Amino acid sequence: MDSSQQIKDAEETRPPGSGWTFLTNHAHVLICLVREPNLRLRDVAERVGITERGVHRIVNDLEEAGVLTRNRDGRRNHYQVNTSQHLRHSIEAHCTIRQLLEIVNTTPQISGSDPAQRDVDPVDAPRPKNQRQELD
Repeated sequence: MDSSQQIKDAEETRPPGSGWTFLTNHAHVLICLVREPNLRLRDVAERVGITERGVHRIVNDLEEAGVLTRNRDGRRNHYQVNTSQHLRHSIEAHCTIRQLLEIVNTTPQISGSDPAQRDVDPVDAPRPKNQRQELD
């Protein structure tokens, strides 16, 4: 099942009237671009449920924060995520983007010589000591 079908299935099972989610639109945009790095921002907007202009603002925010890099590939953009970047709020600053993506079962498709940016199987990914017992 592809990621767009998974998103549609999740939307169909969401209880009516539940207008909020645990993750922000910034996280939703990031997750979409990790799953499909060449996705058009128009398609990201449709999947997240916000305007294309809103997605552009979020992508700019993520680029300015060093979380996302945009590379031009012909007429399309290719997005690369810095998974070693820590989350911004003090409550979750001890976590990295990689850990967030592992929670939503998304394996980053990032290659490179930097060990912090290599693909990691979520099962083999290091976890904080207090989470090992709960998850294993």
